[in-house]
Amino acid sequence: CEKTHVESHLAHVCKTCGKSFSFSSQLKVHMVVHTGEKQYSCEMCEKSFSRRDHLLGHMRTHTGEKPYSCEICGKSFNDNSKLTVHVRLHTGEKPYPCNTCGERFKDSSGLKSHMRIHTGEKPYRCPTCGKSFCQRGNLFYHLRIHSGEKPYSCKTCGKSFSLKSSLTSHSRTHTGEKPYACKFCGKSFSVSSSLTVHLRTHTGEKPYSCQTCGKSRRLASR
Repeated sequence: CEKTHVESHLAHVCKTCGKSFSFSSQLKVHMVVHTGEKQYSCEMCEKSFSRRDHLLGHMRTHTGEKPYSCEICGKSFNDNSKLTVHVRLHTGEKPYPCNTCGERFKDSSGLKSHMRIHTGEKPYRCPTCGKSFCQRGNLFYHLRIHSGEKPYSCKTCGKSFSLKSSLTSHSRTHTGEKPYACKFCGKSFSVSSSLTVHLRTHTGEKPYSCQTCGKSRRLASR
């Protein structure tokens, strides 16, 4: 009798993959994974979704509504799942591990993007020069090389940069900040790449070889 009761909660089985569900409504939602059906359409931009709750979350990008707030910092989000991922920035929780190298991530999309480092997959291709990237964000930054867009400007001297990280490094020429310190001698640098090169004076590492004579160097040839 007990077995029959348990089975009654898993009576709805997907004929495609064999996954079981307690309710027919859950099976119906699951089936769109296989069919790709997107029956819920946005009336404002015509984007379609497989689930109604996903459509409702999307609609907030048009209305600007952000009903989910972080109790730690107060930042608001239009989707509860985005809040969940954000809270992990505060807690340090990273529940998605890479089975190849062990590095962990706060969300599944971060892990998926990371896995391309191991697989070599580069699905994001520049339409101008054909260069491919494993992350959408890297393609986005690369496109600025072609467009010449430099949206980050130095408030001190007005110089503009295509990357926020480049502006941050540049700003240190004004502030004198040198946050990267050598663990061997204590010398500090304003950018991490300069520290990396400096460390080779201690380790003796010479990763760049001349293709003509085979001589090794600490710096790449210009």
